[in-house]
Amino acid sequence: MSLILCIETTTTNCSVAIAQKGELIALKEYNSKRHSHAEKLHLFIQKVLKQAKCSLADLEAVAISQGPGSYTGLRIGTSAAKGLSFALDIPLIAIETLDLLFEQVKNKQYNFVIPMLDARRMEVYTAIYDVKENDKTVTEAKVLDQTSFNEYRNKGKILCIGNGIKKFQEICDYANFSFLESLPSSKEMVSLAQVKFEKMDFVDVAYFEPYYLKDFTANF
Repeated sequence: MSLILCIETTTTNCSVAIAQKGELIALKEYNSKRHSHAEKLHLFIQKVLKQAKCSLADLEAVAISQGPGSYTGLRIGTSAAKGLSFALDIPLIAIETLDLLFEQVKNKQYNFVIPMLDARRMEVYTAIYDVKENDKTVTEAKVLDQTSFNEYRNKGKILCIGNGIKKFQEICDYANFSFLESLPSSKEMVSLAQVKFEKMDFVDVAYFEPYYLKDFTANF
């Protein structure tokens, strides 16, 4: 039946979904600048299980958005996913967060898609997805300036998507670039998690760590 619980907590959006055979059957999410994941996540898990008319015992896997993203959000989501996976003795699936943003627009008519997740100041977590070649560059933490992605200014239609796009939109004068502000969601994990489930592409529950990409910096 491949009933998979999907958890996405890498940004301000706390998002939980239930997928059955690669189809979304339940979704609960809430976007708050307060980063209320700690108080919302387990409640949302209970609510999607109720929507899907199933129980924890029915789950066959847990999928987690592995990052990069908010350090606190990643820690909360990963702790919940690992705890459930271990307690229920079911596989844990990890999906890169930027893939979720690309999933939102991959069938649109763009040559390249550049997800951008806010990494504070003028920095974003990003990679470049080649839509036609079905390929991507290595994910990196990139400090933006007016020359960023200059090599793509004459390479067709480019879409920048994510919660970090305004940083580049304000300084970008490339005519072929467009921008879409968006947040990762667990509903985009559904098809990706199903593919990994069928391939038995699982991570080790005991040793899995989120993809922080940068060291944690506390605000004082």
